Amino acid sequence: MKNETKRDRFVRLAEARTNKIISMVRLLGNCSNSRIYDYNREDIKKIFGAIEEEVKNAKARFDIVDSESKKFSL
Repeated sequence: MKNETKRDRFVRLAEARTNKIISMVRLLGNCSNSRIYDYNREDIKKIFGAIEEEVKNAKARFDIVDSESKKFSL
């Protein structure tokens, strides 16, 4: 990994982290079994609202790169 390029490092980390997130979302889905767990619509709205907000924030951090390259001119 000493000679790893920025692209190689990005691919390695992004793949591992994305797979970890997907796995965790699937585990969260296991909580939907109402025979084992007790929850209501408000709980679900809070959970997925928090997840969606974090996804939105993470995506915005990638979009900043594009917006920084645009220069204002009249």
